[in-house]
Amino acid sequence: MEVEIMGEKHWDIQIDITENDDTTTARATLTMPAEAPLTGYGEAHRNPVDRPAAEIGDELAAARALDDLTNQLLSVANQDVVRNARFSRSPMPPG
Repeated sequence: MEVEIMGEKHWDIQIDITENDDTTTARATLTMPAEAPLTGYGEAHRNPVDRPAAEIGDELAAARALDDLTNQLLSVANQDVVRNARFSRSPMPPG
């Protein structure tokens, strides 16, 4: 038996990682239905005295990109809350 879940939504996040010498950059893009995508950026730099470990740079850059994306999404949500509050306030009825 298949159960249908009402109101379920699906958002996608894609993380693209680029390595260039001792610098790793990441771009995290959030795609939401009917909204413009948001993109966060992050960077990681390997200390020249450390041995190469690409996965560490990937993890740090991706985490920083997701952190940037999180801050942007919180900002959008806060703006929407303010806008919604303005439109939901109706004048008090006389009396």
